[in-house]
Amino acid sequence: MISSFKNFLVEEEKTIYFTFGRMNPPTVGHEKLLNVLSSKSGKNPYRAFVSQSQDKKKNPLSYKDKVKVIRKMFPKHARSIMLDVKVKTVFDAATKLYNEGHVNITMVVGSDRILEFEALLKKYNGQKGRHGFYNFNKISVVSAGDRDPDADGVEGMSASKMRTAANSGDFTTFSQGIPKNVSNVDTKNIFNMVRKGMGLKEEKETTRHVQLESVSEIRESYINGKLFKEGDTVIIKETEEVATIKNLGSNYVIVETGNKTYRKWLDAIELVEASPQDSDIKDRDGTQPARYHSGLAKTTKTKRDAHFKKHGKKADDDASAYQPAPGDKGSKTKPSKYTKAFKDMYDEQTVDAVKDRISREREVEKRKDMADKKRHDSMMDRARSARTRRNSRRTTGV
Repeated sequence: MISSFKNFLVEEEKTIYFTFGRMNPPTVGHEKLLNVLSSKSGKNPYRAFVSQSQDKKKNPLSYKDKVKVIRKMFPKHARSIMLDVKVKTVFDAATKLYNEGHVNITMVVGSDRILEFEALLKKYNGQKGRHGFYNFNKISVVSAGDRDPDADGVEGMSASKMRTAANSGDFTTFSQGIPKNVSNVDTKNIFNMVRKGMGLKEEKETTRHVQLESVSEIRESYINGKLFKEGDTVIIKETEEVATIKNLGSNYVIVETGNKTYRKWLDAIELVEASPQDSDIKDRDGTQPARYHSGLAKTTKTKRDAHFKKHGKKADDDASAYQPAPGDKGSKTKPSKYTKAFKDMYDEQTVDAVKDRISREREVEKRKDMADKKRHDSMMDRARSARTRRNSRRTTGV
């Protein structure tokens, strides 16, 4: 019960923090996510919801088993791990929190999913749907500092790596994704639960933390000095820009192209020598990757190479540096893998709707500022008029 109006105001401004993910199976990456969630919430409450999908390929643990495992793996967060069969999506979670009386929500997710969830949650704020209804005063989505631990890929000990390890019976690799506070017996049980969910037999004999394999062949080759060295000319795979390596980091390199400097992971670049050169102009100075000249006439290729040499070293703020190169007319820019993933998550209309909403909100704020300024000017005019009248009366003695 709220004991005073002051406490009521405090309750009105309270924000609840939450996250939503598959966590199938949960890993040390999810532990980091929950720790950040707890830290960012401060004195505010926080909740962790998990999906209820179950299949042999990507979701081997059942919903109830998964919640049980998560609570056991991360005991300090156990009370905040929700078990509610009605919450199947992030919208269901938002509706539940709204029905509990919260007026502001902040979602904590991997840095690669901020835009996705921010657009979706704000799109349905104040809109009735199959999930129900929620209408928060403020919706925020903040980064947990790392990529989504549920995402597939090569970075860190992801859930996909643990599923692969369970599928191949590799208990050693699987156990590396389990927090150290979990006993070997419990780790073995979780390992077999995942295998059972994948339709595989239990492993009777398992040994934890024996001979470890190398984390990455690329990393091993890099450490041994066989991959890159300072001064190497490389191609940035995502943008297909030609760059030069300036510094070597622990698991990354600093590259420079024109007046721009980037930090790139080892698998984000490749040596120019490893990229096929165009047969028509391979004898010209510099590198001539075939991918830059595909489908062009030899004369156009020569002009294109001359264009890049002329404009490539100009400053970023020089408009002439952005003139289209010979062969670019009518061609379309290849979207990056991140752009493709973003568009796959939700359609263009969703993005446009969010942009329109933000534009309208800015316009409203602008009108409010103008109205406040007008009121302020009016008050100052009245004050000056009153002061003038007082001075006039003193002078005339009226």
